[in-house]
Amino acid sequence: MESITKKRAIAFLMDTAISTAVTLGVEYFLRKKVKNEVVHTLVTPTAMLWALEYAQLRKNGQTIGYKAMGLVLEHEEGHELSDRQIIKRMAYRDTISSFHYLKSRQAFEQQQGQCLPHDSFAGTVVKEKKRIAEINCR
Repeated sequence: MESITKKRAIAFLMDTAISTAVTLGVEYFLRKKVKNEVVHTLVTPTAMLWALEYAQLRKNGQTIGYKAMGLVLEHEEGHELSDRQIIKRMAYRDTISSFHYLKSRQAFEQQQGQCLPHDSFAGTVVKEKKRIAEINCR
């Protein structure tokens, strides 16, 4: 794994841990009102992860994990991230991206793991803040 790929993985794990902690707090109150276990197993964790990620990316282009690892997510043309771009990126990452990776694993090895499918789909660029090394996915 390349350096940026490792940092991205660690950042995602950090964001997931934070989201899990928030989800546990929300579920404490939600369990009293909603008795359906599917909501607690599937809907609430996904909604919390997406809501936290969306709010952080919309505000400054970084999640807590990205900030800790020195990464920034930007529009590939240098504009501010749009709402649609952020949502497309999250939805693609959590649904189709895994299948895309399994289908064309060789393409990722040729790109040294720097360009992930959800970035190219949403038109985003990941930059490493320390070295300002840009990863262009197109």
